[in-house]
Parts: sequence; C-alpha cells; structure tokens
Amino acid sequence: MPREKFKTLTEQMFYVLLCLKSECCGMDILDRVPAMTGGRVQVGSGTLYNLLEQFAAEGWIRETKVEGRRRSYLLTDRGREVLAAEAGRLTAQLADYHKLFGEEDAV
Repeated sequence: MPREKFKTLTEQMFYVLLCLKSECCGMDILDRVPAMTGGRVQVGSGTLYNLLEQFAAEGWIRETKVEGRRRSYLLTDRGREVLAAEAGRLTAQLADYHKLFGEEDAV
C-alpha cells in the first residue's frame, strides 16, 4: 500500500523544512543539509526543487524573494506545525525503541 502523501516525512523532506527555519535559497539548502547531517543525508537539486514546489503548494513554506533565478523561502506557521509533529513522531519511535531494548542496548 503506498504511503499517504505527506503523512510522514522522508529524511530529505524533514531536513529541507528544518533548513527553512531561517530564510534561504535552494543552493543554501543543498549545502546545509549535508553539513547538518555530517554528510549522512544528501538532497539532489531535482528532488529539492520538486519538494519546494510541493511545500509551497501545501502552504508549509512561502517564497520571500526572487533575485533572477534565485528564489528564497521561509517556513510558515503551518510548516512549523508539520515539522514539530514529525519531530514528535520520531521522538515517540525512539522512546518505543528504548522501552523495548533498554538503555544498555541503545546505539
């Protein structure tokens, strides 16, 4: 069964939204995500620009400025809610892991 669109976020989606806590453009995001994750998460430019378009359509981000082809974005209040909900979901998963395996088995 396919995943319902935006019910949960992929790592790439999560980190793109996280980057947009402060205003930045696509190139900034392409640099920030790997820096933020120690290179663990990469976002390709095609994926990024597709996500930005979808997030804007959902009202999670808003375009703040356009300078030629360079567009900057910022998280909206709705985007902050979505990001907080996803962080809560991930925290609950981690808590379940620790309940099951205990602290001594934690990675």
